[in-house]
Amino acid sequence: MRPLSERWRLAALLLLLVVLQFAVRPLPGDSRVERVMPDFLFLALLVYAIRARPGQGAVAGFVVGLVTDALSPAAFGAGALAHTVIGYLAAWGKTVFFADNLVVNATFFFAGTWIRDLLVLLIGRHVQGAALYWQIGYFSPLKALTTAMAGMAVLLLFRRLLHIRIRE
Repeated sequence: MRPLSERWRLAALLLLLVVLQFAVRPLPGDSRVERVMPDFLFLALLVYAIRARPGQGAVAGFVVGLVTDALSPAAFGAGALAHTVIGYLAAWGKTVFFADNLVVNATFFFAGTWIRDLLVLLIGRHVQGAALYWQIGYFSPLKALTTAMAGMAVLLLFRRLLHIRIRE
């Protein structure tokens, strides 16, 4: 069990990431920019999941997935399922291969974002044909890259706050 002060620091960081999701991301209408903006809500899920047990990561993923599905109901349920799977795998994977290395963390954020997008696109089936290939091959990797860069910035800026030891 973590000390109370560490839980409050983690909660404050997660709240900051949720606020950034709705404050920094562009307003609806400019879909070109929004497709590649970092996903701070998903980043909050990953930051939480790597510090939680697999069941807790799955529940957090389900909640985040429901929120994202409510914001874009084109394929309702696909986001909840994809976030649940990623939340579970992130919590489970940290015990297997997660290290205190900045490159490993960045790769983890990139892969999680891209796999989540892939699952949402394939399960939701709301994008088909050439648009699906553009989304999977171009826009999703760009979004994963910006999310990974934002994740690295969060880890570097808040490593003392969260007691994260990162070796470059």
